[in-house]
Amino acid sequence: MAEELTPSTPEEEEQQIKPRKNGLYPAVSDELAESMASGWADTDLHDLQPIAQAPHTAERRAALSRSFPGERLVIPAGNLRTRSNDTEYSFRAATEYAYLTGDQTEDGVLVLEPTGDGHRATVYLLPRSDRENGEFWLSGQGELWVGRRHSLGEAEQLLGIPAKDVRELADQLREATGPVRVVRGHDAGIEAALTDKVTAERDEELRVHLSEARLVKDAFEIAELQKACDSTARGFEDVVKVLDKAEATSERYIEGTFFLRARVEGNDVGYGSICAAGEHATTLHWVRNDGAVRSGELLLLDAGVETTELYTADVTRTLPINGRYSDLQRKIYDAVYDAQEAGIAAVRPGGKFRDFHDASQRVLAERLVEWGLLEGPVERVLELGLQRRWTLHGTGHMLGMDVHDCAAARTESYVDGTLEPGMCLTVEPGLYFQVDDLTVPEEYRGIGVRIEDDILVTEDGNRNLSAALPRRSDEVEAWMAALRG
Repeated sequence: MAEELTPSTPEEEEQQIKPRKNGLYPAVSDELAESMASGWADTDLHDLQPIAQAPHTAERRAALSRSFPGERLVIPAGNLRTRSNDTEYSFRAATEYAYLTGDQTEDGVLVLEPTGDGHRATVYLLPRSDRENGEFWLSGQGELWVGRRHSLGEAEQLLGIPAKDVRELADQLREATGPVRVVRGHDAGIEAALTDKVTAERDEELRVHLSEARLVKDAFEIAELQKACDSTARGFEDVVKVLDKAEATSERYIEGTFFLRARVEGNDVGYGSICAAGEHATTLHWVRNDGAVRSGELLLLDAGVETTELYTADVTRTLPINGRYSDLQRKIYDAVYDAQEAGIAAVRPGGKFRDFHDASQRVLAERLVEWGLLEGPVERVLELGLQRRWTLHGTGHMLGMDVHDCAAARTESYVDGTLEPGMCLTVEPGLYFQVDDLTVPEEYRGIGVRIEDDILVTEDGNRNLSAALPRRSDEVEAWMAALRG
């Protein structure tokens, strides 16, 4: 990794960009500065077309405007975060900002200014790095270091929103009058500029509103979720084809294999991939992925591709590493499959969000009683929640730009709400028998099974967006055999 010369605070850049401490070049000669300031071709982009979701983001902003008349609304994208010294984590724009603009650049801020009949939207962005003061080649965030940013004019054409220099925004906000709300937690500088103008309660109302606005997906979002699921299915196929290499190395081989598909076809993985082999499958969020992969054991793979527009899939399959379930593995797997079938069948418009969870949990409770692990009747088990020793988690959640989408929504709108066409959720029952659980027969210990699919609520029922991946145990075995030749 090359070493830049950078300072760099905005104040320093306004005066002169200074060499970094311990840099190999202590200064820039006048002659070099003059050379770097000239001799560059015009690289402005012309005749740009709006991004595909521009009409959808405009509709979303209009709906937001109607909900908060007369108030200034400030929605930041967030800033780069340091990973180690002068290296940063890969930037991922805040969901609220990307949802309303389609932009994904760091430091961006959407501001809706109240007008007589609604709001005027402006997106505040970093312009192209300055060639006059040398920022473009001396700053660690300059164009020659991290790549070209769009000019403000280009951003306007792409996003369909007037664009201004974000470096002027904080001062403008300090002078702002009237009611203001900001989405907190993404840009400390913007929040500081508004510190005497906002309240936590009012800002939380804005965050909740934006979360609930995403409960029902539009056509663009549904297409993106389908794209994410299709890429994810191909990622699972990639993994099955290299299980022999994973056995020779570790779960990391599985993680890396899926990640390749996510980066080639999308933006990234939507969350840390869970590549849990053997007893690790009983740990719900096993993301260390440093364990052994052994023939005869199960692999619980919970992973999702995030598209370039930041919509993620969330799919889980529990696969026999050698291609065949043992009798006990199949018994446990088939119980989870039956529970998922019952849950998916309960997803329909007009039904309660909780219905699929209740349906799945009932099936699992029945099996646990049938196997003698719990004392019935089943109604007693469910009333006391006794099945949760082995089922542990809820059976699903909303899905979208966040893997656990709409999480800030009010309980009455989400968990206690009613399903509508356009909602997308996961159905993911599981059974997990911990390796140290003395209440179950020894042969059960260390077995974990989860099956998860992404389900869209339709006008007449539901559609499984991840149906390209087989679920029934015999179909999984046949699919794996075909992939492995």
